[in-house]
Amino acid sequence: MKALTLHGPRDLRLENVPDPAIAAPTDAIVRVTLAGVCGSDLHPYHGRETGFDPGCVTGHEFVGEIVDVGADVRLATGTTVVSPFTTSCGACYYCRRGLTCRCTAGELFGWVADGAGLHGAQAEYVRVPLADSTLVPVGDVSHEAALLAGDVLATGSFCAEAAGVGRDDTVAVVGCGPVGLMAILGARERGADRVFALDRVPERLALAERFGATPLDVAGDAVAAIRAATDGRGADRVLEAVGTPGATRVAYDAVRPGGAIAAAGVHTEPHLGFSPGEAYDKNITYVAGRCPARRFIEPLFDVIRSGRYDVTAIISHRLPLTDGVHAYELFDEKRDGCTKVVLRA
Repeated sequence: MKALTLHGPRDLRLENVPDPAIAAPTDAIVRVTLAGVCGSDLHPYHGRETGFDPGCVTGHEFVGEIVDVGADVRLATGTTVVSPFTTSCGACYYCRRGLTCRCTAGELFGWVADGAGLHGAQAEYVRVPLADSTLVPVGDVSHEAALLAGDVLATGSFCAEAAGVGRDDTVAVVGCGPVGLMAILGARERGADRVFALDRVPERLALAERFGATPLDVAGDAVAAIRAATDGRGADRVLEAVGTPGATRVAYDAVRPGGAIAAAGVHTEPHLGFSPGEAYDKNITYVAGRCPARRFIEPLFDVIRSGRYDVTAIISHRLPLTDGVHAYELFDEKRDGCTKVVLRA
């Protein structure tokens, strides 16, 4: 099968690799029809995350059709499904508490190290362990919207939940990539009164405004604008969706004393952008961690069906899998107004 494989920093290739096969009775093989390129894919692409085996198949966002199942799988072949970016058993200590991303038997798609792990879904086929508790039938939801529910929409919603966004809150979203844009919707769904969206890319700021946020260009003094709108206090909740020390610093500067920061961005730096003393001096709450996307998918299907938001508006480019190397370049460099790329396998 054709697949995108990563061999080192910026060394992404379209190659022919062996088709995946059933390895356990709880496995399914999915023929991928849509695969997303995610901001967190860029961390290994740039070499900020290391340790994977060269030739690992990339990608963790996908929708597709089940074409083969192990003996213990109840899902039927021919079913169109979406997957979260990690597998989960649905029964362990963490799964029972909704923290499916920390399932004791779970694996992350697109990460193979020392021969162990799970290849990704930017490919024609993907093997899904723990299929019954991981995969979700798409049903009447559009395939592109379902793809977003499996990662960026779930992650944005989780970020708003983790920050404790509630009715009448003033919220600042730092970074309007796909997760940040979906965090705007997460904050609105939880009843936020005002949402400020901080970025420097015009296309992203335009989408943020379309989703109901007040756009603020970080090239100006966005923090001052937030404080001016809150009698000098700052935002009640800040949703940081970038994953850099600079974004963390902006989040800290924007949050009010006693407020909360939730980080959905994947951080690879050794230290936070603010010190423990600064956290103490503001009485802030800081929350970080991987989204338990499996827990969010079905509730988000209800949000999608409501028609309140055109979530697929964040998709700017739809390309065939064979253009995957070019897709990474577009997304990484934000060329041609690129906000989100979906690959057709």
